[in-house]
Amino acid sequence: MSAAFLTAEWRRLVMVNYRIDPDQLKPFLPAHTELDIWNDTCYVSLVGFRFLNTVIKGWRVPWHEHFTEINLRFYVRRHDPVLGWKRGVVFISELVPLPAIAWVANTVYREHYGVRSMRHLWQEQRDLLQVEYAWKENRRWHSFGVQSEAKSVPMKPGSEAEFITEHFWGYAHRNAKQTIEYQVEHPRWEVYPIKAWHAEVDFGGVYGPAFAGLSKAEPLSVFLAEGSEVTVRSRQVIS
Repeated sequence: MSAAFLTAEWRRLVMVNYRIDPDQLKPFLPAHTELDIWNDTCYVSLVGFRFLNTVIKGWRVPWHEHFTEINLRFYVRRHDPVLGWKRGVVFISELVPLPAIAWVANTVYREHYGVRSMRHLWQEQRDLLQVEYAWKENRRWHSFGVQSEAKSVPMKPGSEAEFITEHFWGYAHRNAKQTIEYQVEHPRWEVYPIKAWHAEVDFGGVYGPAFAGLSKAEPLSVFLAEGSEVTVRSRQVIS
């Protein structure tokens, strides 16, 4: 097992999940991976959450411990000759408000981080939880969020929520023949029953023409996961 590169908490993950034509994702596939399909459906997810208590290589960096991330991701798998199938994610884009975080991720993991102005809302009432994430791009604010019950519940085995949340590997394109792989460790998450949701995002303007249709599409599902402590392991190169 490789050494820990980062430890943190990922908390209150809003996941808005859409059906997408697999052919639209194939140009983004890293070498040695294939799309991971669930119930004959290819998914792409818009995800927002908070990093808390972030530690990189054993160091807490002042003013870089707590921040928001918003990403657009899809799901893949890779067959390891020893461990069998590994289920992972590929990021189309990851946004954070801190340039140093983006620089480290792009340099070490070859990810696609950008830096944007961001805001978030966590509002708790007696029986209602409201969570929203927003960022500014192309001179407008894009936002998505949920209202849920205030108490989380266990995730059902074999459920769509389990498929979306339990991909424990990250993959990124290095070149035509090489892929960066890293492991993400966390326990099974609980989810909050959703009462209402919203998504005001110009997908085409933010992520490109391949994703423009999502702006008018109805999500297949929307989840709010509580999250947990996580460990991101150091990368390796798959040739």
